[in-house]
Amino acid sequence: MKKKPFFYPLARVICAFIFHVIYPTDVRNGKKLPEDLGLIVCSNHVSLMDPILINYSQKRMVLFMAKKELFKNKLLAGLIKSFGAFPVDRGQDGGKAIDNAGNLLKENNCIGIFLEGTRSKTGELGRGHGGAFMIAYQNNTPIVPCCITPRTGFMKPFRKTKITYGEPITCEELGITEGSTKEYREAAKKFMEILASMREEQRKEFQKR
Repeated sequence: MKKKPFFYPLARVICAFIFHVIYPTDVRNGKKLPEDLGLIVCSNHVSLMDPILINYSQKRMVLFMAKKELFKNKLLAGLIKSFGAFPVDRGQDGGKAIDNAGNLLKENNCIGIFLEGTRSKTGELGRGHGGAFMIAYQNNTPIVPCCITPRTGFMKPFRKTKITYGEPITCEELGITEGSTKEYREAAKKFMEILASMREEQRKEFQKR
């Protein structure tokens, strides 16, 4: 398992302030990812801070394959790297990224993948891609659904954001038995339906308050 970066404890202290004061969050089923087991956390993507939020809401370190654009801001890059994230150029080294993910999973690490591939421009859920399920199938790895829902659609200072985790799901449960492109595509649709259901519950909770 990959060791936590030297600045990991400091990053968590900084995040405690960010996600309690500036961007308050309500975490459901957090800090419960199984230890010493290769896992993939698949989430929707609404903010540049999503990798940091997911790591802060979990006891385990979640290693993100983050697009290289996220590393342009030095402060954000520093926080992301403190949680073990590494940059990926989706247009050039997709195969290398998949190999890196596989190696991390074989070492019982937990990796994070944004299922939509990029941030939502509307705050709504987008179309899921099949890459995460190919990685999961090739490495016999369960996938944990994670849904991030800001009250206003986008994360804004002093407005609450909900983050909810579901139970780990196997590739077989998603209908992946042969590892075909069609199965990955169908699994992505099913998974987005799971996230949509989680989001509906989160929005109902917002409406109660």
